[in-house]
Amino acid sequence: MPVPTSDLPLIGDANGQYRVQLVGNSGVGKSTTGLRLARTLNVPFISLDTLHWAPDWVERDGDEFRARVRSTLDVAEKEQGGWVVDGNYLRHLADIMAERRTDVVWLDPPLALYLPRLIWRTISRSLGLGAEQCSLGCKESLGRALFTSDSIIWWCITHHRSVREREEARMSTMGVQVGGIMRRIGGWGKELEMWMERVQQLVRHK
Repeated sequence: MPVPTSDLPLIGDANGQYRVQLVGNSGVGKSTTGLRLARTLNVPFISLDTLHWAPDWVERDGDEFRARVRSTLDVAEKEQGGWVVDGNYLRHLADIMAERRTDVVWLDPPLALYLPRLIWRTISRSLGLGAEQCSLGCKESLGRALFTSDSIIWWCITHHRSVREREEARMSTMGVQVGGIMRRIGGWGKELEMWMERVQQLVRHK
């Protein structure tokens, strides 16, 4: 008897390929989790931020951004059958992602867990201590991060609730509990680790 999709850590497609989109607020760990997941699934990791931002924090034109995303997904699917994408960008990419992804994973840890990590990451990037830039040529500064309207820290704090409300609404129609492809991973880290272990077991038994 087939295992219900709601009991699987990932759903995938009929060919056993996975095209996973990680969503959630800025700083929740989408990139870190995405890199781990991509290695486990042996597929490319694709950062939407990297495709969206040109050097010096210049936003790419919407059509150019969409074209870059389509092209990158096409290559990943052709060469390795799947991908892990990190990011939201619903305004630009909702239709593109909806027609191609097999799974949506909403990372929803407590703000008290991920805000300190985001602050440290921002400081590390600003001081050149090894944290990778958001996108090539987009250097972060403490002044920009702390004292401007573009502050990623301020964005994180002010959007925690609205992102949660948005994703809760999507879960009501897209969640695995109602036959959809979206799952939520919250908590202080244990739930994420248990899920990653289940994904590893899934891959080993393919």
